[in-house]
Amino acid sequence: MAVITVVRGVRAGHQFALQEGAKRIGRDSHCEIHLSDSETSRNHALIEFRDGNYWIKDLGSSNGTFVNDQRISESKLTSGDRIQIGKQMLLFVRKLRRSRSLDGEVAIVPSSVEDASQIVGRLLADAPLNDQTADWNADNASNEVLPGPPAAVNDATSRSLWEIMYRTSLAVSRTMDIDQLLHQILELIFQWVQCDRGCIMLLDSDSGELRPSCRKNRKSGASSRMAISKTILEYVTKHGEGVLTSDACEDDRWNPSLSISAGGIREAICVPMKGRYGVVGIIYIDTTTSAGKYASRTDRVFHEEHLKLLVAIGHQAALAIEDTHFYQNMVQAERLAVMGQTIATLSHHIKNIVQGLKGGSYLVDEGVKREDLATILKGWRICGRNHERIESLVMDMLTMSKDRVPVRQQVDLRDLLDDVAELARSTALDSVTEVLWDRPEAAVQLMLDSEAIHRAILNLVGNAIDACKEKEGGRVLIELKSESEKVSVLVTDNGTGIPESDLERIFSMFESNKGSRGTGLGLPVSLKIAQEHGGTIHVRSQVGEGTTFEFVLPRSEVNVPAPDAMKTLAE
Repeated sequence: MAVITVVRGVRAGHQFALQEGAKRIGRDSHCEIHLSDSETSRNHALIEFRDGNYWIKDLGSSNGTFVNDQRISESKLTSGDRIQIGKQMLLFVRKLRRSRSLDGEVAIVPSSVEDASQIVGRLLADAPLNDQTADWNADNASNEVLPGPPAAVNDATSRSLWEIMYRTSLAVSRTMDIDQLLHQILELIFQWVQCDRGCIMLLDSDSGELRPSCRKNRKSGASSRMAISKTILEYVTKHGEGVLTSDACEDDRWNPSLSISAGGIREAICVPMKGRYGVVGIIYIDTTTSAGKYASRTDRVFHEEHLKLLVAIGHQAALAIEDTHFYQNMVQAERLAVMGQTIATLSHHIKNIVQGLKGGSYLVDEGVKREDLATILKGWRICGRNHERIESLVMDMLTMSKDRVPVRQQVDLRDLLDDVAELARSTALDSVTEVLWDRPEAAVQLMLDSEAIHRAILNLVGNAIDACKEKEGGRVLIELKSESEKVSVLVTDNGTGIPESDLERIFSMFESNKGSRGTGLGLPVSLKIAQEHGGTIHVRSQVGEGTTFEFVLPRSEVNVPAPDAMKTLAE
């Protein structure tokens, strides 16, 4: 399974799950990955699953499709790739299935039970590697002196060192899925080191204990259970040092009568995954060398260079895990912050509606007591207006809370705007604002969701009326313009205007200059509805002179009128 996450742009934080079918990316509302900015083409790109891989193909877009800052016509996607489409930055992540619990396959055991390993070399996880040769040799002076690797091994290590570090850094930078990161790291280690088994364990944030998270065996028929010395693990996590261990250091285990001659000597490397704030886990690899080869000291598997490299890999992995946790916490904090802002804003608005309902109900009660019909009607009108405010608020919240595919039907926009103008005139009576509707003679037919478009344009007209409330001779003009590629509804007022510094944020949620009268949802809702239809909203304003909102709908394939509508237009 793969996921596309919008990490920058209008829909930041939104995720799209990719199945094995093709997914279109674009501004058109029928695209499975719907992006709504003016620099995204209606049908911008296509993601396909072919031969076990995901591919992205540009569909002749105006502004191009970029993968990792490179413009492409078609490209295979790798987990962690950044996709730039218009103003939107997307992150492609291919997720592995969650690893099953490894508790029964990886056991932490006391040294005296199944593991008699001792440390034969150690390396600090956070000190410069070049300064540690003396520490390495000093540590080993008390032990049996370990011969260094042959010259050929050193040469091979030197040649592959930068390659393995580069590939590790790529793996770390391209994924935000911890399971996937750990599997990639083990794969890289197995390509470079001739180990038989490997395991990565992470510290449980609640219990502070190490839990196996990822495991790999080179041989498919290898033993299903891996025993790791608890003493070694405690040493590595406590001191933050990588260690090279061998169970050959126990003298009694060299007794020929024991089975070690047949079973071999186990060498192991255990390094901490140490990040900025401490150890987050360990990387453990081991291998078995026959007793004869081990005794000859000519065929050792693990050397100082292996330990150095694994310490560096463990550090990079730890940084990646910390960054992933930080990102997850940041997203959670942002969600909580948005939730808190939403609750605070809506609670204030709902309180005003409730107060209006209480005031209207009081007048109705008083009118009933006195049998005063005028007072009853006055209170009932107040209740009616507040019921409309509740309905409007709930509909705005529903519109903003989820993506929806427009339920399209053939509509003559003139009829829709007739109703908008009539409702707006009744609303404008209190503010003594004139609402004009310049109705064209020819029908303008489109395939659209009439209820949603009605709501979006009524929001714009309502805002225009509010802008004229404090101005004598306020006027709102509704116009409809039809062109070959688009249809525009223009709502122009001669009200207070919008400062240039506010134009960029008027479509942000909860931004309102109406004080307690506004929720800050009207314009974001209108823009969202326009974008769901593949359109947008443009605004032009001058302080003191007025504002024009242009609600733009494209004449896309779904908006081509039916034959009978074409006949009407021709007539």
